[in-house]
Amino acid sequence: MEKVLKNKKIVVGVTGSIAAYKSALLVRELIKSGADVQVVMTPAATKFITTTTLESLSRHPVVVEMFEDINQTSGAWHVQLAQWADLMIIAPCSATTLSKVANGLSDTALVCVAMALPPEKPLLIAPAMDYDMWQHPATQNNVRILKSFGYTVIPPAEGELASGLIGPGRLPDIPVLMDYIFKSFDSLSSSSPINSKNEAVNLTEKPLETIDESLEKDKWNAELELEMLKKKIHSQTFDRLKGKKILITAGPTIEKIDSVRFISNFSSGKMGFAIADFAAQIGAEVILISGPTQLEQPQNCSYISVQSAEEMFQAVMQYFPNVDVAIFSAAVADFTPKIKFEHKMKKEEVGESVTIELVRTKDILAEAGKSKTHQFIVGFSLETENLHENAKRKLHQKNCDLIVANLANVPDSGFGGDKNTITIIDKLGNETNFMPLPKLQAAKEILKAIAERF
Repeated sequence: MEKVLKNKKIVVGVTGSIAAYKSALLVRELIKSGADVQVVMTPAATKFITTTTLESLSRHPVVVEMFEDINQTSGAWHVQLAQWADLMIIAPCSATTLSKVANGLSDTALVCVAMALPPEKPLLIAPAMDYDMWQHPATQNNVRILKSFGYTVIPPAEGELASGLIGPGRLPDIPVLMDYIFKSFDSLSSSSPINSKNEAVNLTEKPLETIDESLEKDKWNAELELEMLKKKIHSQTFDRLKGKKILITAGPTIEKIDSVRFISNFSSGKMGFAIADFAAQIGAEVILISGPTQLEQPQNCSYISVQSAEEMFQAVMQYFPNVDVAIFSAAVADFTPKIKFEHKMKKEEVGESVTIELVRTKDILAEAGKSKTHQFIVGFSLETENLHENAKRKLHQKNCDLIVANLANVPDSGFGGDKNTITIIDKLGNETNFMPLPKLQAAKEILKAIAERF
């Protein structure tokens, strides 16, 4: 496949993204495959990777500013560079540059070259950003616009992002980017040779490396190796849960008063579903027992739907003996009506007031704690005051190995929202406090704490 790129002229655009370090790997791979590469960066990109690194690898000066003197000597340099290229790829492409190319806002050198690229020449765009930004309607609309222009938008990979969140938004690995480039050249018509008169003026080729450049590359390689080592250690932590059976309870329970009325709470189930989702992602065998929610069932999970506290108790006791980890995040009703009416109560029948006698439901967490043999048990403690004291008391009384505490009466915590503010406490008394996190990220931290102690 490398023969496809021999003597091909490729412009690599680099934008302000933490994934910019991968652009050096891409340039190196293109050069190894015989391509001639020139790099254009946005000013923001220089905050993540140096021009020295990319100049050393590409053996050409790197363009950053539109009005640098070196560019002006060749007239309409951006047009000539676009004519010179056989293909252009922007990798990584930030949300900002994605929007600018889609809407023709040519205020950086990179966008100017992209706008000047003749329509018969491929433009590949590899977005890289946080998943909330990627999923934003404005970003998705810009993607649709770019595709309508005939550009190739390379779907971002899924996984852990620089923010710590998990989802789509990662720049794909170099083999994936190279595959898209190979396929683009394969699909080009061989009857469209580049007119040599329109080629950009060749820039002065640089020596392979100065001492400073060599030191800079060594530093960059060391940083990359350290980052990869951190990811390996991080992955090994979660590997401890791979293949383990994890039972998770989620959502509220509802306790019927009559055929149309019930007692419940404001739990949305989002926290438990997020834990189930991430646990499945890391390869655990997940059993999710949930009360009524409006959420879509997580993939790769065994899902059991229940309504009442008694139904949840029965389901938990059925599966609990055979699991390795049990995470009790459901908001189980503490009380249920002693008498449940079969038909709707009429106002005419009960008069001006009605008294409903409530009785305690079974304590699922306590029963699991009493009967555990080998299971690692995680409880949840939702409080309105004395968070740490109440959570520690619950941890020991219910025989938990870990407890996740949060407050119900503060922003970005407790029921309903998309974020949670958690404190993780283990049975040795170690506490870890977190700032408000998206619930999928909170789920990751909970499972990480379990894996480290499992």
